[in-house]
Amino acid sequence: MTATIGITGGLGSGKSLVVSLLETYDMPSYVADRESKRLTATLPAIRERLTGLLGEEIYDANGLNRRRMASLIFRDPSLLAQVQAIIHPEVARHFREWVSRQTAPYAVLESAILFESGFDRLVDWRVTVYAPGALRLQRVMARDGLTEADVLRRMENQWPDEVKKAKSDYVILNDGRQALIPQTERFVEFIAGKQASAPDIFPDRNVSD
Repeated sequence: MTATIGITGGLGSGKSLVVSLLETYDMPSYVADRESKRLTATLPAIRERLTGLLGEEIYDANGLNRRRMASLIFRDPSLLAQVQAIIHPEVARHFREWVSRQTAPYAVLESAILFESGFDRLVDWRVTVYAPGALRLQRVMARDGLTEADVLRRMENQWPDEVKKAKSDYVILNDGRQALIPQTERFVEFIAGKQASAPDIFPDRNVSD
């Protein structure tokens, strides 16, 4: 039976890089954001419920009109919650089906909203990739060409890192100084039972931004 690992972290934390390192240990990965977009565009059950909630024009000749949907849901938290209640269960169902087809000892779920979505209940280990907020801001501005205000607005829509870390079984530090490969190796040893407990990666300092 395949055991599952949930990887999360704030915008610009480097969670995708950690997932790519875990893939070198022959761990297949499921990227929830990518699969969510694909399912939303192609799954009839989602399309039927979204058009019922948001109107037929939420889909056009090119598929889901993401710009229109974003303009609607980010002005209305209750509407956002209803959209999530349509999409998240389908993604969870698809992930469980995907895991059932895996033959590797471990499989990885990458999700920026692992805890917010409830996907943390689908996995055996929960890992937060942590990076200081100022560094994440710089990374995302350079990567996506966004303004500081745009990035900060996106960050505000995610749960604080302190909450994610408190709910995690393991934390990996990606601050540009601590090497990721040895930390990933130690995590693999941890889930294999070769380490008795997760290390305290912040023993001597306050990690708040």
